[in-house]
Amino acid sequence: MQTDRNDIKELRKTYFNLLEKQKFDEKELDYSILDTQTPVLQKLAETSNSLITVFDLFKKKHVFQSSNFEAFLGYKKNEFEKGGEYFIDSKIHVDDYIALLQNGITLFELLTSITSEQRLNCKLINEFRILNASNRFIRIIEQQQTFELDKKGNVWLALSILDISPNQNINESLKAQILNFKTGEIIPLFQSKFKKNMTLTKREIDILNLVKDGKLSKEISDKLFISVHTVNTHRQKILEKLSVKNSMEAIKIASNLGLI
Repeated sequence: MQTDRNDIKELRKTYFNLLEKQKFDEKELDYSILDTQTPVLQKLAETSNSLITVFDLFKKKHVFQSSNFEAFLGYKKNEFEKGGEYFIDSKIHVDDYIALLQNGITLFELLTSITSEQRLNCKLINEFRILNASNRFIRIIEQQQTFELDKKGNVWLALSILDISPNQNINESLKAQILNFKTGEIIPLFQSKFKKNMTLTKREIDILNLVKDGKLSKEISDKLFISVHTVNTHRQKILEKLSVKNSMEAIKIASNLGLI
């Protein structure tokens, strides 16, 4: 559990450091949009039985939460208020929560690398396990997308819609993908395949970076002054750790996780 807490602490730090890279001008943020949209979101939550929140990336807190918590997970309103801002997060299966943080980082990095128009078209879809008020894990589906950009194109407000998943196999870990709902393009995310303490050694990272550069095992051997057999052993261990069949998949996943 100590490792879990450390992982979560580091991932949260990474996530909020990314948020800090966006520079907002508070005077340009028109919060009247919430006055207009809040009744619409609340009505949507009531009619769809979805749990809806809006996260403010400037204030770094939720600025809207639909009032149907009791109907959704069975918790009382006072329990949620007592639990604070991260009450819902605290109920998520720890393995899934670590992967959710990783996915959030991946999504934010993607959003900051594309145009403002494209940012409005991307949706992160996670399916994960969470404890309900009966202390029983259930699976829910969360859809996250940009709700509002500021005048500079920064991601300002983020919309989250949670629903009970039709898949209630609690033995399955997190499933995730990024969807461009304008083009239909799907970007699968791979974190759910990994153990939470999965890491690559410095030597494995060096080798994988050289493979990424198109180097063959003999060339890597000469550059690192190790035998070809040692190079191939490292390459095989990399495939095993990342649960993939070839080097191209390993490069893609390691890049997605920020390992190379």
